[in-house]
Amino acid sequence: MNYGKRPMTNEADGYRLIAELMRDIVIGFGGDEIKTFLLDWPDHPQRRDVNPTVLPVIAQLSDLQRCSVPNLAVLVDRFLQIAPHCNWRQTYSTSDLGSEFLKNYGWVEIIGERGALVSDQIAAGFLMLGAYTAYPLHAHDAEELYFPLAGHAEWARGREAYSVKPPGTMIHHPSRVPHAMRTNAEPLLAFYVWRDGDLTQKSDIIAN
Repeated sequence: MNYGKRPMTNEADGYRLIAELMRDIVIGFGGDEIKTFLLDWPDHPQRRDVNPTVLPVIAQLSDLQRCSVPNLAVLVDRFLQIAPHCNWRQTYSTSDLGSEFLKNYGWVEIIGERGALVSDQIAAGFLMLGAYTAYPLHAHDAEELYFPLAGHAEWARGREAYSVKPPGTMIHHPSRVPHAMRTNAEPLLAFYVWRDGDLTQKSDIIAN
C-alpha cells in the first residue's frame, strides 16, 4: 500500500491508516515473538470517540521529523497530523517520578481499551519522551514490543547495559522483564504493542 499518497479525509480515517502502518511494520519483522501479537490484532476495530488533551511534551513534536529516518517518515508524519486530536495520557504522577519527568513524557493509545480503535486483546500506541529524559527501570504483566520511530535513545533490559536502539529497531520485553530508556539531545517517539495481562496496568517502578 502506498500510504504516502493516501489523503487523510477525516480523523477516523487517520487513526485507521496509522493502525495499518503499525501492523505492517510489525509484520515486516517476522519472528516467533510477534506471531501472537498479530493473532490478537483486530481486523476491523470499532471506532471510539476520544477527547483531545494536551501535555507539555507535545511542544517537542516539531523536533521529531529531523530525528526520523526515510522509511519510517510516513508513519511519523501521519502521527503528527493526528497528534493534536489525540487523547494524551500519563501513567504516573509527580509523587512517582517528579514534575520534570512529567514535562517530558506522554503517550497516546490508538488501539485498546482506551484507544480510538477498540480492542480488548492488544493495546497499541505511541510513547514520547522529551530530550534529556530518563524513564527509569519499570515492569508490567503485559508482553510488549517497542518500535522506535524517531530519536536515537538508549534502552536497557533486565541486567543488560544501556545501548542505542536507532529508529527501525524492534525491542521485545517479555512479561515482567524490567526495562528502561533514556534520551539525549533528541526526543524519542516510539510505538508500542501490549498483549496478555492487564492492558491498562500502571507499570511498577523498580528501585535500582
